[in-house]
Amino acid sequence: MVRFLQLSFTFFLALESSLLFAEKGLPDTYGMGRTVAADEIAAWDIDVRPDGRGLPKGNGSVQKGGEIYAQKCALCHGASGTEGPFDVLVGRLSEDVFPFAREPGTVKTIGNYWPYATTVFDYINRAMPFTAPGSLRADEVYALVAYLLHLNAIVPANTVLSQENLPAITMPARHRFVLDDRRGGPEVR
Repeated sequence: MVRFLQLSFTFFLALESSLLFAEKGLPDTYGMGRTVAADEIAAWDIDVRPDGRGLPKGNGSVQKGGEIYAQKCALCHGASGTEGPFDVLVGRLSEDVFPFAREPGTVKTIGNYWPYATTVFDYINRAMPFTAPGSLRADEVYALVAYLLHLNAIVPANTVLSQENLPAITMPARHRFVLDDRRGGPEVR
């Protein structure tokens, strides 16, 4: 009986509140904040999609990427990208295998797991280096991506990446990922 009274009280309180807002309406503003300027939005709009939309102008070579990697990345990822102490970035599996579901301990790297080269750019651009995320210029990010793709035997040593050719790179594991094209409805849980 007590539970029924609690629920009844809650229902009537909600009903009264909704009638009060229906009479007065919601305020136009709450007296907080301001409208965001277009240039402020543009400064934060740095996402890069798998198809390359959002990539900035710039370019970077494998050679330059190696220099930047030694200065800004090796401390966390090791001199060759295989040692750590943090995430291992370099490594390919010997055959066309994808053991991650059967063997959850398998190390995921750019060369054996990452589906899109453009999203490697996106991640480095947003989150690296760990000590100063987002501090790299676009040319530095292109160079780092070129270097890491080269270490993973995806591009040759003379590669220069830019917004024109980065989206065309096919990653070794791309065919292992399926786009989620569900649009809602009862099949989506």
